[in-house]
Amino acid sequence: MKPENKVRVLERISPQMREILAFQQAHPQPAVDESDLPAQRRAYSDERRYWNEGGPQPVRSQDIMVPTFCYETKTRIYISQERAQGTLFYLHGGGFVLGNLDTHDRIMRLLAHYTGCTVIGIDYPLSPETKFPQGIEDIVAVCQFYYHHAESYALNMEQIGLAGDSAGAMLALASMLWMRDKNIHCGHVKGLLLWYGLYGLRDSASRRLYGGSWDGLTQEDLAFYETAYLNKVSDRESPYYCLFNNNLSNAIPPCFIATAEYDPLVDDSVALYHVLQEHGQECSYKMYPGTLHAFLHYSRMMDIADEALRDGAQYFRQQLR
Repeated sequence: MKPENKVRVLERISPQMREILAFQQAHPQPAVDESDLPAQRRAYSDERRYWNEGGPQPVRSQDIMVPTFCYETKTRIYISQERAQGTLFYLHGGGFVLGNLDTHDRIMRLLAHYTGCTVIGIDYPLSPETKFPQGIEDIVAVCQFYYHHAESYALNMEQIGLAGDSAGAMLALASMLWMRDKNIHCGHVKGLLLWYGLYGLRDSASRRLYGGSWDGLTQEDLAFYETAYLNKVSDRESPYYCLFNNNLSNAIPPCFIATAEYDPLVDDSVALYHVLQEHGQECSYKMYPGTLHAFLHYSRMMDIADEALRDGAQYFRQQLR
């Protein structure tokens, strides 16, 4: 699409979203070579440090290394209260190539606080060093580990959920499908919390109309993330990458599906919501007006980011009753 035909996103975003962009422009990160992924990851972590300050502190938190297939996967347990009703596994976004437990720390602390559940962040292996589907396999292995060691860590693993933002939302849904299809039991999955995920569309109206330097989600950016994550071109059609190629007509836990209004990935979530609705699967959809992709990070300055986390937490609590 010619650039002049795209939606003028920056004229339409909310005042608070505009303040976030102004803050970022006033505090720019040093320029980094796009081909230098370690430097890109450091820059991403540095930029997110400010946004992770403040917020509620858990009663206890602990980093645990969990043995998985090839090595150990770092996890972080946030306990908001003793005898929690359930356990929520969180998978961070970052296009499969960026992010870690620290870049999404405030999000997980808020979720632990608002759900009253234990939250476990999983620092799954990043791409392109690790290719699809190993990330999913490691996530499932972590869930199995905590299911079998629930007593050691004082966890309620009978009622669990998976949550994530962006690439993490895809990994949350893909991991649940992997467990369902391969008959792997890690507790009763009571709900999925999916913020602005990608679920397998390769073209859509929102991908054409939105996306730019302000969110790092141009069509070229999305193609880079996909290439970094997948092993081969045929993986695009895998039912654990293009999730619409999986069976979404039954045995799907209740899903909270959230989108940012001016996000190139909006149509992925809308398509997922309509598919689940069509087949009578319990789900809820909410679009947050005036927002851009990744707005969940900005609860320190954006009321609507905190609202989106509260909404997801309330939805999960309702599934535990």
